[in-house]
Amino acid sequence: MAKSSGSPSVIVSVLAMVLFSPTTNIAGPNGIQMATEDRVQLSGWWPTKGTASRNDFLGPEACGRCHWEIAKGQQQTPMLNAAMHAADSRVLRSHDRLTFSLPPYTYHIVRRGHGSVYSVTNGTKTISAPLVWAFGLGESGQTYIFERNGIFYESRLSYYSAANGLDFTPGTTRTPSPTVEDALGRGMLYGAETQRCFGCHTTASTTNDKFDPGHLIAGITCEACHGPGAGHVAMMKTGQHELGISSIMNPGRLDPVDLVDFCGACHRTFMDVGLANLTGIRNLRFQPYRLERSLCWRRESRISCITCHDPHQPRQRQSAWYDQKCLSCHGPATHSPTRGSHQLKTCRVSSNNCVSCHMPKYEIPGMHFKFTDHFIRIVTKGEDYSD
Repeated sequence: MAKSSGSPSVIVSVLAMVLFSPTTNIAGPNGIQMATEDRVQLSGWWPTKGTASRNDFLGPEACGRCHWEIAKGQQQTPMLNAAMHAADSRVLRSHDRLTFSLPPYTYHIVRRGHGSVYSVTNGTKTISAPLVWAFGLGESGQTYIFERNGIFYESRLSYYSAANGLDFTPGTTRTPSPTVEDALGRGMLYGAETQRCFGCHTTASTTNDKFDPGHLIAGITCEACHGPGAGHVAMMKTGQHELGISSIMNPGRLDPVDLVDFCGACHRTFMDVGLANLTGIRNLRFQPYRLERSLCWRRESRISCITCHDPHQPRQRQSAWYDQKCLSCHGPATHSPTRGSHQLKTCRVSSNNCVSCHMPKYEIPGMHFKFTDHFIRIVTKGEDYSD
């Protein structure tokens, strides 16, 4: 169980827990909700923690030598493809030219050689830069990172698959920028923001508490979640199996409170959203935050992210596949069993495609994609998103 360190930030987190918690009983059966900022200060591994040495990371190939079946499945997941060199982007390789216009600016992404060049012009001045990184697989969209004068920038425009073209990057205002330089993109600077962005799209981008983009591993690989594996591999090779197993983290053994916070290190926990005072439909993309508003979370039988999702396999896209998860607690075969002090009722409407009713999809303005709402609830027809 994660425990408070007593630091000022932890105290703030506990206070925020009382203010923002979706349940009156803020302590779970074995864990307690905490902000990611506090989690990474504790001992042990946690996603985005950057204290380990780069030499402690071996890369996914080393893991795949023993865990080849898991590694094979994970190669097909959006997490493994959360970041790639721009030259490896299937989106960019399949488009010789992408164009977008918002007067007085016109934007282009043009294929040149093995890469792509991103540019903006107001008719009299043009600025361009080669794209370095592509964040996101491109299923819903893909955002680009370029570098100027030693600083990483987030492209002002992103690619959206539903539009088969460019539009503004999430969080970017559509108001025309005052200068061509500002119109090109937003400087990320070398600091906490850069570390967070790369930390949730790549592996080992921050080591020894220092951002080191030159030695990162593209995508969310095994060690991003299980921790650096050099010690584990060395112990297993020398027959120290018990020590080897204990030296690597298995998030599946965390209690549901800690596990949802674990995934929320990148996907945003309830605490993270509350402390940042984020509101509105853009919170729809923060699945742990939305899940922790659900009755399925509040009950003593708390579900977690891996109740429905296997991080080592591609996401199941058919609504009917999830019926078995819902009906394991709510189905007629369970005779509405009692979990803790709560009676789990069966649905009076249907036992098919449960998530299509109880987890509706909403489109976030400007993102050209309908995201599944992980706030599991009884939804009336046509009900709007509610934060």
